[in-house]
Amino acid sequence: MRKFLTYSRNVFIPVTDVCRNRCLYCGFRRDEGKIISRKEATELLDKGASSGCTEALFSLGEAPWLVSGFGDLLKRVGRDDLLDYLIELFELALERDLLPHTNAGLLSKEDMKRLAPYNASMGLMLETTADVEAHRSSPGKRPDLRVKAIAAAGELMIPFTTGILVGIGETKVDRARSLQAIKELHETFGHIQEVIVQPFDPKPKTAMSHLAPPSPEVIAETVRMARSILPKSVAVQVPPNLADPLPLVEAGAEDLGGISPVTLDWINPERRWPTPEELESRLAGWELKERLAVYPRYIDLGWHGKMTWSLVKKLAGPDGLRRRDLP
Repeated sequence: MRKFLTYSRNVFIPVTDVCRNRCLYCGFRRDEGKIISRKEATELLDKGASSGCTEALFSLGEAPWLVSGFGDLLKRVGRDDLLDYLIELFELALERDLLPHTNAGLLSKEDMKRLAPYNASMGLMLETTADVEAHRSSPGKRPDLRVKAIAAAGELMIPFTTGILVGIGETKVDRARSLQAIKELHETFGHIQEVIVQPFDPKPKTAMSHLAPPSPEVIAETVRMARSILPKSVAVQVPPNLADPLPLVEAGAEDLGGISPVTLDWINPERRWPTPEELESRLAGWELKERLAVYPRYIDLGWHGKMTWSLVKKLAGPDGLRRRDLP
């Protein structure tokens, strides 16, 4: 039987680069930040819809409302609450047959509950349960707070993406502990659909720009570790724009994440997305299958947001993946 890999075709919406954290490796956060306008968001969503995307990935800095001056940015878009603005953007995505998936950093359970009805799935990178220097000025990267937030998503039955960041000062033992923490969260709540094994990628003009990324051998070793620790129902995902996917797929990765035909990876803008055709050529012997932002298991359970139900029914085939007859 031919093996297959899944991926999602998405459009990446960078809502705001204002963030309370100051991670030493981050190239996304800006001191003089911005917020996306309705016009900019609508243009991106239109491009995504016309290019056959089914997912709108909304990414933003963590708790930007705690950063001085962010209120003025919100006023420029006629809002005084970022979550209200996010919901407005979600509605624009749904109108264009795009399923929202939101990664907004650390959110309270109450805030997740507000956003969940409009999202097919949501996400928060655990990154590491270790105390690392890279997070010394990032109050939202406390491991206990991240674990608590992922647990809250489980209590709300939100299909969830999390992951670990490899090469930011953690050890092999730390990686195993982080994966074990994710396993325990899934065993308790059953809501984690995928775990990303993401390599640190040095960014110019950051405090960690001089450091080397983890070797391909370390990333492959971590994928094998993830596959051995995590339940089989949880997919191991690798970003094919940050590492050669072939040895990682051979190590046990099953998903290639979101790939956009129209937008950059705004977290790693210098790393071009490979096309599905390029991936198929590189990954001979594996069949690529396009999925939705919510995995088939959670479609069956009805855990995705209620506002997405009719669209998921329209987009999903009998196997829960993206319908083959869609343009």
